[in-house]
Amino acid sequence: MKDKTIDAILDGALLGDDLSPGDGVFLLKQTEPEAIAAIRNTADQLRYIQAGDIVTYVINRNINFTNICEQHCSFCAFRRDDGDAAAYWLDWGQILAKARDAVETGATEICMQGGLNPQAQINGQSLAYYLKLVETIKEEFPQVHLHAFSPQEVEFIARIDGIEYADVIGAFRDAGVGSMPGTAAEVLDDQVRRVLCPEKIDTATWLEIVGTAHKLGLPTTSTILSGHIETPEQQITHLEKLRSLQKTAIHQGYSGKITEFIVLPFVGQEAPKFLRRRVGRDQPVLNDALLLTAVARIYLGNYIPNHQPSWVKLGLSGATAALQWGCNDIGGTLMEEHITTMAGALGGTCMTVETLQNAIASLGRPHQQRDTLYKKVMIHECNF
Repeated sequence: MKDKTIDAILDGALLGDDLSPGDGVFLLKQTEPEAIAAIRNTADQLRYIQAGDIVTYVINRNINFTNICEQHCSFCAFRRDDGDAAAYWLDWGQILAKARDAVETGATEICMQGGLNPQAQINGQSLAYYLKLVETIKEEFPQVHLHAFSPQEVEFIARIDGIEYADVIGAFRDAGVGSMPGTAAEVLDDQVRRVLCPEKIDTATWLEIVGTAHKLGLPTTSTILSGHIETPEQQITHLEKLRSLQKTAIHQGYSGKITEFIVLPFVGQEAPKFLRRRVGRDQPVLNDALLLTAVARIYLGNYIPNHQPSWVKLGLSGATAALQWGCNDIGGTLMEEHITTMAGALGGTCMTVETLQNAIASLGRPHQQRDTLYKKVMIHECNF
């Protein structure tokens, strides 16, 4: 890196060159305002080249069907043990009511994830329960895109039922799941994971499951949980693994690929004391999140053109700022968000279409509704 300057790295990126891991770490470690401004400007230029000037959004709803979970991730304030006063497990009627409410308010997507509840079985099979979740929604609302079940949930089902990951993913695809959330990634570095989420799948397993989804034709998203105990080197390791995964999907001609990348800054207000002490703060540092957002665009953009901030974690003003640091999408309405909110996030649980549109318009940029896979949606009457 001694022979490389920031200008050389950024100029190369604008010409279409891939950053090396060393380049990425070098950019993340910049502290001078002039250098950071150059990184931001390059990310914004690449956003325009790779994704255009239109800022997209999706009308969607989260359904977190249970918070009962067998795991104890150090950052999670959502999970509960069965029998806890705040534990819940939605029945089929409640799930259908939430889906109906989403459709009536114009949603094209339902995102469904939940805790790892060992009781979630039908006739002794975990997969049968999850397929019933899909059937409950898709039978009445076949037009809705179901963005459902993380790699962690796939591993959980496969382990409980003694079947292969491909069996679970193929069954989801055939039942009507349209894409897989790229959550449970946190940071794809096992040294970090041993502290942050020691009971979760390791890096290799996450990559195997997402790669299997791509091979079977199921698109996924991708995320990073940033701003806690990880180093810049580990952040770039994470980005490098995602880029390599996407390169494989592209080169192999898989119909399933990564559709977007989302920076999820750590919210530690309700995290255990040991982690809060180690991190040293309860809320994300906006400047750190924006710099990572910009570097991620520069590092991944040739392969993953859609980048999205988290208004839940950063607040709407922070998410709007991220649109000037490489993001081309502002996310979804969500309608109901529990996991991050229970961690102490201040961004809220719901966002109206008008609010998202106004935030985009404040930057003088056009907006466009999209579907989960980033196809244009014709604007229609929406009650949300």
